[in-house]
Amino acid sequence: MILYGAPNPAPNPRRVRIFLAEKGIDLPETPVNLMQREHKSPEHRARNSLGQVPTLVLDDGTAISETVAICRYFEETSDGPRMFGATPVEKALVDMWIRRAEFVLMQPVGNFWRHAHPRTAALLTQYKDFGESNRETYAGALKWLNRELGAKPFIAGEAYTMADICALTTVDFADWIGLPVGDEYEAVKGWRERVSARPSAAA
Repeated sequence: MILYGAPNPAPNPRRVRIFLAEKGIDLPETPVNLMQREHKSPEHRARNSLGQVPTLVLDDGTAISETVAICRYFEETSDGPRMFGATPVEKALVDMWIRRAEFVLMQPVGNFWRHAHPRTAALLTQYKDFGESNRETYAGALKWLNRELGAKPFIAGEAYTMADICALTTVDFADWIGLPVGDEYEAVKGWRERVSARPSAAA
């Protein structure tokens, strides 16, 4: 099988790399050059019609895209820690927090990246007032997450899961584009320090 991805700071390929590291799976990533728009090439669109990374192509030619779907495949086909929960309740909570990470945290980060960051200005029509408004939206998301985390060690409870991976890659990417985690978000900062100390975070 072949895993197509891209190096940091791209957050989505990093999600899969962290997941594989946690599971102890050694699968080299085949790089797709985003700066040269290789992800929009006919060759890559044949694998992923949306022209995105990561994309996993299995030995039989089946192509799986979207980070959570790729990681679920490996969850079901490999040993190692259960990254999507073990019990019905744990699985439901992890799914809930993955969606919250994607919609509550990542959505304003993505909007800021597309509409307010100079690196994306040549790629689309930017609505900068809208883009900048997402600073406040993201700050509100961090305030909410800070409250929700409280004294919990990890996003979905007592165990490190895919929800932590989704949130960490989002927060780290947000920091890279100019949306840092302020000192007032103590619970978020403490959680980030804990998950960033894991060897997998270097993936």
